[in-house]
Amino acid sequence: MTTPLVALQKPKGISLDDIEAELNAIWHSQSGVNSVATRASTFSMVVYEPEEFQQLLAVLGFYKGPIDGVFGPQTHEAIVLAQRAFRIKETGRLDKETFTRLREEVAQLPPGKVKLTNADLRGFSISEAIAAQNPCRIITLCPTLGAEDAVTAQVSAYCPVHKTGSNLICSEYITLRGTKAALNQVGSMVRSLMIPDLPKFLWWKATPNPEQEIFRQLVEEANCVVMDSSYFGDVEAEFLKIQTLIDSGTYVADLNWHRLAPWQELTAAAFDPPERRVSLGEIDQITIDYEKGNAAQALMFLSWFASRLGWQPIAYTQDQDDFYEIKHITFVGPNEKEIKAEVAAIPISDPGEIVGDLVGLRLASSNPKANCATIICSETAGCMRMESGGGAQSALYTEQVTSASDQKAELLLTQQLQRWGRDVLYEESLALAVQLVHLRGR
Repeated sequence: MTTPLVALQKPKGISLDDIEAELNAIWHSQSGVNSVATRASTFSMVVYEPEEFQQLLAVLGFYKGPIDGVFGPQTHEAIVLAQRAFRIKETGRLDKETFTRLREEVAQLPPGKVKLTNADLRGFSISEAIAAQNPCRIITLCPTLGAEDAVTAQVSAYCPVHKTGSNLICSEYITLRGTKAALNQVGSMVRSLMIPDLPKFLWWKATPNPEQEIFRQLVEEANCVVMDSSYFGDVEAEFLKIQTLIDSGTYVADLNWHRLAPWQELTAAAFDPPERRVSLGEIDQITIDYEKGNAAQALMFLSWFASRLGWQPIAYTQDQDDFYEIKHITFVGPNEKEIKAEVAAIPISDPGEIVGDLVGLRLASSNPKANCATIICSETAGCMRMESGGGAQSALYTEQVTSASDQKAELLLTQQLQRWGRDVLYEESLALAVQLVHLRGR
């Protein structure tokens, strides 16, 4: 049974200058009701929550549900309707072509027609696991479509009710709504709302945008910037931006990186036996398949594996006009051995919730006597393509990755908050991925 959330006071509209005063009034009014309620005392977090795709679909009349960022049946149906109307391949997924067309259609509307009547649920919910353990302050920025310059604010406090004891551990919510241009003007105010002397997180639920004023200001203030590369439209370009942030001393966490953990663990386990471990140096062929739509996981996994074995990339090309978007990467190992890698985008008939999930991995050697042949596949997609790809060497190791119960960003964020700080493996893997990007640009 889930823990119910009880509002100390309903959200109410206020002016920006009154935010702190209104929060104090909420707690003062509750002093006689529950004197042991604990205010925000662990961290502050700013959440940039654009959810532009639902707004675009709503403005164009395809979506009637709330603006909440949940990719549920209503959102899926709305995307299919839009793709059908604009004669785009009906995938039910918000791919780059669909997103671009929706933006173009809304841009053609007269300013007075760009209005939202849908309920906006952004800003008043957060993972229950966070709220139950951490009295924190959440400041949510909700960009809206339209031409108005005003920014509106709402505040509230939520406390999970525990079965044992009377203590309430409460989180404070401050929600700001306005156009992107309007929100860009309130960066200094948002920074002042982050509680001094407590860790400060920025959860940027969009592509990193150093040209956006509020992004730059919040990055300077945050101890840790959390992103999710499964949102990225141009993965390689966004990798370069993240590397720039890391080079400037910013701690960056990519929630999509954590989704690779089961694949990394099974790959490492495949070479735990001593007789296989000595054959790691024989690997000179690696094939990675990923769900078509986002190459972030595939490139990060390849870069992680290569960085662990000391491979240096020397060439990177992509087949032109290829349906599978096949990427060819050549590495050189410590023994001057050449390694060939292939990364392919595979269309999935029943895609998962996360765009770009890994589908399969094959490690092999041109040496028929090498004991390193390994196939690891998703249990949902199967190993058919990998097994038919010529990996039938002796002592073949085959394993399936069990689907995690929940790979949603909210759960991964909860875990990230427990161990925030530098992730050296991630940084080293990203640095090698950036080398690949530079090679392709030559």
